Amino acid sequence: MAIAAAVAAASAALSSLHLSRRPRFRTIPRVTSEFNISFAPSANPKNPKPLKSPSPDLDVHQYGQPDPLFIPWIVRDENGNLTLQTTPPARFLHAMAESKTQLAKKKTTTKMKKKKENSGSNYKVAASAEPKYSKAARRFYNQNFRDPPQRLSKVLAAAGVASRRNCEELIFGGHVTVNGSVCSTPQTRVDPARDIIYVKGNRISKKLPPKVYLALYKPKGYICSSGEKEDKSVMCLFDDYMKGWDKRNPGLPKPRLFTVGRLDVATTGLIIVTNDGEFAQKLSHPSSKLSKEYIAAVVGVVNKRHLIDISEGTFVDGVRCVPDSVELLPRQPDILRHRLRIVVHEGRNHEVRELVKNAGLQIHSLKRVRIGGFRLPSDLGLGKHVELKQSDLRALGWKM
Repeated sequence: MAIAAAVAAASAALSSLHLSRRPRFRTIPRVTSEFNISFAPSANPKNPKPLKSPSPDLDVHQYGQPDPLFIPWIVRDENGNLTLQTTPPARFLHAMAESKTQLAKKKTTTKMKKKKENSGSNYKVAASAEPKYSKAARRFYNQNFRDPPQRLSKVLAAAGVASRRNCEELIFGGHVTVNGSVCSTPQTRVDPARDIIYVKGNRISKKLPPKVYLALYKPKGYICSSGEKEDKSVMCLFDDYMKGWDKRNPGLPKPRLFTVGRLDVATTGLIIVTNDGEFAQKLSHPSSKLSKEYIAAVVGVVNKRHLIDISEGTFVDGVRCVPDSVELLPRQPDILRHRLRIVVHEGRNHEVRELVKNAGLQIHSLKRVRIGGFRLPSDLGLGKHVELKQSDLRALGWKM
């Protein structure tokens, strides 16, 4: 019993010690406050609404009539000091008045326009349409993407009127007008998208035809000329291509095609057809130094002496022309005649024929198979054409 009493006394002492170590919290009395918020009196004096007491426990007669609620405005004065006032600043009221006026004007203009359209009157409301793009965007486009003005004769030729030379004759003859005035100078700079150009009463389209690059397998008996009087011009081989132009390219004018360089009437093989004058000038100019490969079938037997004479060159139109290479091709069972591979870069008229003739040989047939790095496709039929790809144009030394 004594032990039990000791244990109980010890536990009571520990509990009292534990309770004495607990932190003491200060109790804060609960404060309740009531806000006297009310609204201004009714604006209608005939039907005034009595103000309710802000609280059922408060008496209006005891506290008096509550004041209306005002919104404070913090405004910075001319000296830079902040002041408190009960009315909005003048500039704020002025801005609100202007914005309402502009909105009202816009609505009024729209209503007047609809009213005039519905009434069928001839009176038209002048409303300037907002531009689709900003001035900065249009300026950037004009400076970086729009084509610069070009010579009048070049524009007419690109539009398919005639060749560059014939276009100059039309200009000199007074058949071309620019913006209502007769222009007799082919070097005049014009922009077909902005200038109004007429040729013999027919207006030139604002859109120029896109650039076209074609490779033609020219057959024998066709002349490389775009003249209308030629019955067997290579341009006749593109009749079907031009007839289907509108279906393939709706809304674009037809291009005027011409050949880059020429092959004589008896020569077959590769020839480039385009409507890009700069491209044609680069390919045909001697400074490009594009090699051209021909396969010549000759009459008779070819020996070593013939090859030496051809490789030494000859004079063509007073200029000495020396081929890049001459090679005798191996005989084939289905081909009875000897064949020569001749590579030149001058590109003068009848150059290969003159080289073979100077060696004492006679050409039976002549075919061009390569220009620069572009070779005549083996699957291209005689008299057919194929559109040149970007890689083909690069092989010809042209960079878009």
